[in-house]
Amino acid sequence: MPLRLIFMGTPDFAVPTLLRLAAHGHQIAAVYTREARPAGRGMKLQPSPVEREAHRLGIPVLTPKTLKTPDALAEFRSHGADAAVVVAYGMILPQAILDAPKYGCYNLHASLLPRWRGAAPLNRAIMAGDVESGVMVMKMDAGLDTGDVATVERIAVTDAMTASDLHDALAPLGADLMVRAMASLEQGELQLKKQGDEGVTYAAKIDKAEARIDWNRPARDVLRHIHGLSPFPGGWCEMPLDGEQVRVKILRCELAKGAGESGELLDDRLTIACKVGAIRVLELQRAGKPPMKADAFLNGTPLQPPMRFT
Repeated sequence: MPLRLIFMGTPDFAVPTLLRLAAHGHQIAAVYTREARPAGRGMKLQPSPVEREAHRLGIPVLTPKTLKTPDALAEFRSHGADAAVVVAYGMILPQAILDAPKYGCYNLHASLLPRWRGAAPLNRAIMAGDVESGVMVMKMDAGLDTGDVATVERIAVTDAMTASDLHDALAPLGADLMVRAMASLEQGELQLKKQGDEGVTYAAKIDKAEARIDWNRPARDVLRHIHGLSPFPGGWCEMPLDGEQVRVKILRCELAKGAGESGELLDDRLTIACKVGAIRVLELQRAGKPPMKADAFLNGTPLQPPMRFT
């Protein structure tokens, strides 16, 4: 028999899992997501991506501000769920909520636990130079991503990958993984394994203060820093244009040959020296402007040495 599920998720990353579970015949009793927030030029209230898909599928949507009250618990229990599936929901689940479904709550986490527990695993994996990442289905407990792991899928992380690229690769992979996990749970065959104690790291939320590019680092470190922050919040620096320092986000780059003073422009192709080695900018964004390929940017704003990115 298909499972009766509560789905809890908010951003685009969670949408493929919701769609795949529904397509495989599971009954989604309710969708929990974060409440609509102001966005865009008019700052109109915008529902989350998960809420939009739930409405399209005709699934009831709830946006509680907290899950810690007796009323919230009673409402959660009223759905009579076999299990809850949680994908980037954005709210901590108290123990009473975790215990409410018949078989518990299962989280799709975008890292190879116990590495990168916490809020920003995709960004941190790239910024740290990890060579692989992945997704795991974990039975949730009261700790921060400390629950027993059910299933895992791995993916190589290359220097060319941005956080956006890794996000787009892991979202459908995770959806398939969760569908398989729920099928095993339905058949009473889901096996759980405790996480190891070695290699625990925490993926702290990205602080805007981290976004400034430090050219006094080796080129590969600079590249990984830029790619780990792309597209948001975006690694940024300042460049001299028209007699003033203009803030520019670098969204994509590659390693390049060259050497010079840190932050020095080395040629007319946006090759910039780092402490060791250099990077070549492939995509960038001026403040208040849309992202642009470097070639298009240089057509309108030709740059020549000597100049310094600060």
